[in-house]
Amino acid sequence: MDVLNLEPKEVFRYFKEMSDIPRPSYKEKAISDYLVAFAKEHNLEYYQDELFNVIMIKEASAGYEDKPAIILQGHMDMVCETAPGCTKDMDKEGLNLVVDGDFLSAEGTTLGADDGIAVAYALALLSDDTLKHPRLEFVCTVSEEVGMDGAREIDCSMLKGKLLLNMDNEKEGQVLASCAGGGTARIHFPVERESGLADGEVSVEIALLGGRGGHSGDEIDKGRGNASILLGRVLRHVNTKVDFKLISISGGSKDNAIPREARAIIAVSKEKVEVVKEKVEASSIAIALEFAKTDAGLNATCKEVEASFAPFTKECSDKYMLLLASLPNGIRRMSRDIEGLVETSLNLGINHTEEDKVVIGYSVRSSVGTSYMALVEKLKYICEGMGCSVEMYGEYPAWEFVEKSKFRDNLQKVYKDMFGEELKICAIHAGVECGLLSAKIEGLDAISMGPNIYDIHTPEERLSISSAKRSYEFVRKVIEEI
Repeated sequence: MDVLNLEPKEVFRYFKEMSDIPRPSYKEKAISDYLVAFAKEHNLEYYQDELFNVIMIKEASAGYEDKPAIILQGHMDMVCETAPGCTKDMDKEGLNLVVDGDFLSAEGTTLGADDGIAVAYALALLSDDTLKHPRLEFVCTVSEEVGMDGAREIDCSMLKGKLLLNMDNEKEGQVLASCAGGGTARIHFPVERESGLADGEVSVEIALLGGRGGHSGDEIDKGRGNASILLGRVLRHVNTKVDFKLISISGGSKDNAIPREARAIIAVSKEKVEVVKEKVEASSIAIALEFAKTDAGLNATCKEVEASFAPFTKECSDKYMLLLASLPNGIRRMSRDIEGLVETSLNLGINHTEEDKVVIGYSVRSSVGTSYMALVEKLKYICEGMGCSVEMYGEYPAWEFVEKSKFRDNLQKVYKDMFGEELKICAIHAGVECGLLSAKIEGLDAISMGPNIYDIHTPEERLSISSAKRSYEFVRKVIEEI
């Protein structure tokens, strides 16, 4: 079935138009200009700032002038990940959408339903002249996926609304009322190199492939393998029998995505290559057995390659191996207040080698401020003790739970009337922009909701079409019955 024939037609028409426009984080000008063109076409008041955040305002329809304004909110950027073998340049090319039964996905890449579906919902609502509505204020931010920069910097002074409907949640039948805070750690490990390969040395690539990956907030509790962390394990296993020097190491491209693949190139004596292959094979078998239920495709490979850099010095190589073994990763503590909720975690999402340094990127999260600070201090303590620099940026506050919420109560009533079921009130470990916007707008009553989206931040990302329809109808009803 063609995407344009899916229901609601206007929602999927706008989603298709957006999917034709590349929109990675920090490169949102084209999609931002698309939103401005939409605002002009529909005679909406609009604002576009220097970061390319966009705000649109549609005044209340007749009879709704005295109803409280509603802020609709989502982000325009997306995580751009490709499957092995996919050659698409997501900085320059749009997506190839695929309909398969009840699911919409993208061929070989992430889908960007996180958070393109929220933007498509908002555009469909703003263009619908049959909708009875109060003043609608659509806030569409940039760079949410890399630290919520847009929400941090956006000017909200033109907004009148005190009710925020954030549409950046991926589970139908629940609304979020709280989320973790967090930030990004960038670690620089200084590299000292030799002049080149020694006599008798060759360069060998050891790769950890086939991980499932996932969102480092939503999927951190699923037990999936972090390819960069597991690669360190493979290297240590090799090092029990063979001396080698690192040449480069790489894994992941986003702080907040669990790496699916990682690679290291090492310098090793030619006569030891077969031993290296044996140790890698043994590690591969062990890892495959351990992660059979969460990452069925995980495996380690080994082959001779040409290297672009000279080897690390032996001392530098050993120090980096020690650093990688010492760095914490994954869940640090579960919530003591909400059963099943992760309280504090971190994800080693980026491992990237340059001529003079290795850059490590972490996403650090916690719903408890003191726990977050303690984890950041631990990272700094470990890294600075090994001569690394650590910089924190993109930090955002936790969105704290508010016990009484008239807006939330209204959503629960509408949901029960529509579907005959109770709407679940939840907290999540992932971050949404409600915390930053609540700090900007005094007295804000906020919730976050959305349709079912699976495996976000991976090429397996897929949106339930039927859920998208139900969720849109729910949002529409909430607006009409405010």
